[in-house]
Amino acid sequence: MLPTVLAVRATSCVAPKNYVDFDNLPPGELRRAPDGWHAIVPLGGTKHRLWLREFPASGYAVVVDLPLDAHFEFRLGAARRFWLALQRRALGDSPLALPALKRRRLILALRAVDGWQEGNSYRQIAQGLFGSHRIAERAWKTDDLRSRTIRLVKLGQRLMRLRWRALLDKRRDRDDK
Repeated sequence: MLPTVLAVRATSCVAPKNYVDFDNLPPGELRRAPDGWHAIVPLGGTKHRLWLREFPASGYAVVVDLPLDAHFEFRLGAARRFWLALQRRALGDSPLALPALKRRRLILALRAVDGWQEGNSYRQIAQGLFGSHRIAERAWKTDDLRSRTIRLVKLGQRLMRLRWRALLDKRRDRDDK
């Protein structure tokens, strides 16, 4: 998921005390392009990307346009974080941050598919991922780690086929559990 760009436009209302002063953005953070103005607004410890068709008059408020399209959810989250930054409130976790368990599972899946591509058996992959001491000598065919390793290899293969989009798109939560 790329950083979300918010489309904003000027209103006829006077801006509240917490507003974006486009005239005083740091150098290089505002530029004119053929399609309008592009601004990077550093607020609340992060950079908010804004697009304006026309440059707003100084001291006037801006509104965010949120089209009801496939990216509405992402824009809504970015708009909320931008509003929280304007209010000088905590933004919370980054929308790009993965939960720790999911991140660990994806790392294991990538390592598992690497081992599989190198020609290792599922037992060898499991030993590399979980340690030799956890792999049963006799009951490998029914061992839970065998099933888990196979699922991790399949997830890694699916990630490769999807060209890693599943890593970034939080709506795709179809991994095997």
